[in-house]
Amino acid sequence: MKRHEGLSAWLRLTLIPGIGGETQRKLLAAFGLPEAIFAAGRLATRAVIGDRADILFDTDPTEKIEQALAWADSPGQHILALGDSAYPTALLEIPDPPNILYVRGNPDLLQARSLAIVGSRNATPSGIQTAESFSKTLATHGLCIVSGLALGIDAAAHRGALASGGKTLAIIGTGADRLYPARNKELALLIAEHGAIISEFPLGTPAIAANFPRRNRIISGLSRGVLVVEAAPESGSLITARLAGEQGREVFAIPGSIHSPVARGCHQLIKQGAKLVETAQDVLEELGCQDEVSQPEHRNRDCVQSPLLAALGHDPCSLDELVERTGQSAEQLLGELLTLELSGQLASLPGSRYQRLA
Repeated sequence: MKRHEGLSAWLRLTLIPGIGGETQRKLLAAFGLPEAIFAAGRLATRAVIGDRADILFDTDPTEKIEQALAWADSPGQHILALGDSAYPTALLEIPDPPNILYVRGNPDLLQARSLAIVGSRNATPSGIQTAESFSKTLATHGLCIVSGLALGIDAAAHRGALASGGKTLAIIGTGADRLYPARNKELALLIAEHGAIISEFPLGTPAIAANFPRRNRIISGLSRGVLVVEAAPESGSLITARLAGEQGREVFAIPGSIHSPVARGCHQLIKQGAKLVETAQDVLEELGCQDEVSQPEHRNRDCVQSPLLAALGHDPCSLDELVERTGQSAEQLLGELLTLELSGQLASLPGSRYQRLA
């Protein structure tokens, strides 16, 4: 979307410091479109929001407005206002939709049938593989994958969708002109090319901790459901899941080991009524999508017969424990462990521990 009548007024409303989303909604409810708010004048708006009306009329964000309009004039960059026909209808269903969305990429994808996949930043190798695998399958069956561009599960979900040739949306907690975290810069550029990066925050907004929980309502709001792959009991992923429930979206959780800290959040969700998920088929059936999911072939099927993998089990295991379980020496085990790791059948963890991969 380029310059058009009305967008400047939306930007003016949203770019004035001290006039937050709740205050903006009060004004819009009272007066309608932003042009009407400013036309009403100081006294009329004071009756709705009190002394904050002075901020509304004493602050001049013209420079920021011009910067935003110039940004939107660049190819592949768009600004969607709440009143636009292109604004995602799914966000109109939530109680606090953002009044402005800055979009890098294809804005049409904000109307796509979507599923959010979220989880721990400190994900296990198994969790990352699970997120990528689920994302590939679900994207192949027509779901646009939504996540938050964070390290760990979020990044794996985006990668899985892109690897399948599917679409993905990244909802970020900074300005759309900033790519955070820096380690995901290349991934972000791919998402902007094959999907979209979305932010409600003004251009130039840095990474502020308080902004990331706010963006979570957009992740869940754009999606028909939220799938949590790994999460600690106090993680931001559980905030997204809670918001999804409040917004009437489905909540899915993948169970894990009872010994894993990043599985406890998922187990907590399941206890609270989230749908336990073991395969992508479970999600597709619940959402009423295609019900035939081809099962991925296991790499190196002969690995199932490996005595060492059988001894390893599916929980992280230390080298000392493997020595005890197998009766082999550490020297003997290290060679086989390296072979299995190079073939993608297990991952090494800090502290001389190992985890089997699917």
